[in-house]
Amino acid sequence: MRRAIILAGGRGVRLRPYTVALPKPLMPVGEYPILEIIIRQLAQAGFGHITMAVNHQADIIKAYFQDGSKWGITIDYSLETKPLNTMAPLKLISDLPEHFLVMNGDVLSDIDYRGFVESHIEDDRMFSISAYSRKDKVDYGVLLTDESFKLTGFEEKPVHDYLVSMGIYAVSRKILQYIPEDTPFGFDDLMHKCIASNVSVRVAPHGGYWMDIGRPDDYIQASEEFEQMKKVFKIGG
Repeated sequence: MRRAIILAGGRGVRLRPYTVALPKPLMPVGEYPILEIIIRQLAQAGFGHITMAVNHQADIIKAYFQDGSKWGITIDYSLETKPLNTMAPLKLISDLPEHFLVMNGDVLSDIDYRGFVESHIEDDRMFSISAYSRKDKVDYGVLLTDESFKLTGFEEKPVHDYLVSMGIYAVSRKILQYIPEDTPFGFDDLMHKCIASNVSVRVAPHGGYWMDIGRPDDYIQASEEFEQMKKVFKIGG
């Protein structure tokens, strides 16, 4: 039985005013809250025990998901008494298995969660990041200059390609040694520490669908695309 930790304690500041009264993980995408979509996907993928790391509006999230029996799984909760960012909440969970999934509670993706964790275990890594390729088009002519501002090059509306973290991670319990106790510590902090400590972090590009609903435009797009692609997301009946 696989274990997943869902980070659901954020305040959803970027998604205001939608999140003034409702926690971001309960924002509806199609007919379900985004976090229920994730729960359904994980249940379908064989994750039988899910721990939600909660803080902001925790009682509302607990009231909705309760013990997980509705979806045939076990759901329990780890309550932060103060905001700890994304990685420090892991230190509050005492019964973590050797390998587990960690993810944000506000992402919509068709990733194979089980396969992602299994490949992480096979590669014997301490931390794996699911990554997505994004393209940003600059809508202007870009001027390249030297230190004296002499023109050295010109690019007309260039497109930049880069990999971004999807907020979905496969994690070894060994990584906890790099996370401090009782202090805010985020994904960025952990990655800087891993690089400095020469910890092997695996990046696994995902070629399917991914959307972070944290911004209003992305939330609207995800809601529209979910209805068209519902079968792709494998959420069960």
